[in-house]
Amino acid sequence: MEKKSLKQKTVNGVAWSFIDNISSSGITFLVGLVLARLLSPAEYGVMAMITIFIAISVSIVDCGFSNALIRKKDIKSIDYNTVFYFNIIISFCIYIILYILSPYISVFFNEPLLTNITRVISLILIINGLAIIPRTIFVRSVDFKTQTKVSLISSISSGVLGIGMAIGGMGVWSLVAQQLARQSLNTLFLWLYSKWRPIREFSVKSFKEMFAFGSKLLLSGLIDTIYNNIYYLVIGRFYSSFQLGQYTRAEQFNSVFSSNLTSVVQRVSYPVLSSIQNEPDLLRDAYRKVIKNTMLVTFACMFGLAAIAKPLIIVLIGEKWLIAASFLPILCFVGVLFPLHAINLNILQVKGHSDLVLKLEFIKKAIAIIPIVLGIFFGIRYMLWGSVVTSFIAYLINSYYSATLIGYSTWNQIKDIIPAFFVSLFVAMSMWLLSLFTISTYILLPLQCFLGFFLAIFIYEKMKLDEYIEIRKLLFSVLKRK
Repeated sequence: MEKKSLKQKTVNGVAWSFIDNISSSGITFLVGLVLARLLSPAEYGVMAMITIFIAISVSIVDCGFSNALIRKKDIKSIDYNTVFYFNIIISFCIYIILYILSPYISVFFNEPLLTNITRVISLILIINGLAIIPRTIFVRSVDFKTQTKVSLISSISSGVLGIGMAIGGMGVWSLVAQQLARQSLNTLFLWLYSKWRPIREFSVKSFKEMFAFGSKLLLSGLIDTIYNNIYYLVIGRFYSSFQLGQYTRAEQFNSVFSSNLTSVVQRVSYPVLSSIQNEPDLLRDAYRKVIKNTMLVTFACMFGLAAIAKPLIIVLIGEKWLIAASFLPILCFVGVLFPLHAINLNILQVKGHSDLVLKLEFIKKAIAIIPIVLGIFFGIRYMLWGSVVTSFIAYLINSYYSATLIGYSTWNQIKDIIPAFFVSLFVAMSMWLLSLFTISTYILLPLQCFLGFFLAIFIYEKMKLDEYIEIRKLLFSVLKRK
């Protein structure tokens, strides 16, 4: 009964989390397409320059407490209140620091607009700090249905505002307003839907207990955040806002699948796996199933996106973004392993080894310095190809340590996902071969998508892979319920 309940909880969580990510990110992506038509690559580049500072600050505000709260078995009211008040205080402090540093950030990138942009966009930190506890409560209860509603409201409303301002000639400020509005509405509706309200209590004991676990995740998260956003810093500092804008658009196309798939896997698998952390056989079986199902979808999406990168970008946002089209396939090869990283690191956190997560981040990021150096001295493409290699090395490191905890080796992981890898690679190459023919881009793109979809379905129906059958059943059950 418990196993059945766990499976149902996981299925519902995956379904609603996937709907949440696809709907909100899909709307944001569609809004981004319109804005890319209205704005220049340089304007996108200016906005991207501040990305790394906001991303780092958001990580510091959370301090790893969200994961500590999700993992904790016997959660109490005082735990939530302790984290809430700490988050608010730290978010205000970091906002003040960024406000003071904004002129220096502007000088570093040689971009006068960044002083005011930094001071306005940094308000997101305070707004996000208010949302951490309500969001954590929904994640802990695997309630992604509510979060889906919230995401839809905030994404649509902020998108309309951003497009309206871009049409009105507000330039980069339309991007600033869109992000602020989205986070503000998200926070507002999380509070409206949540029954939790803070009370005046704070426990030093609770803080120390969660900080002991969360601080290590904070440091590892900071290292990961800095690395994931360091390319914005390097390109913005050593190249131009135009080239940074091109990279930003390619990364946004890539993240539609890689980041969203990773987010779905992290959000659902962490609370579910945490609930069975003391049942080794059940944990290993659930973990294996998550990997097989996730990577079948990931390989199909990322390899397919790499195959249609150029016609997709030309059709959707125009030829002024052609440089982004050359970056996108390389980013797809980097992003294809992101969900695997997330799943393996989740196991380390579930088993309470946040210290090991931190240690691994130091090792992996030390290796990852090589592509950054390549980017500074030899060019952006060298940096991206170097990232493909370091991403694979990072997976080997993550999976080696997670395997020792649950008895599921790297080699067994690879054997489990290799069929989906070769099917997706074959399908993607078939799609790409169509581009060698002289066909209008507007005809080529739908032809490639049609071929890829039906060829993949045909092959998987013949192979009858367990993970394919399970995904098919999941989709049919969700559609039937809707």
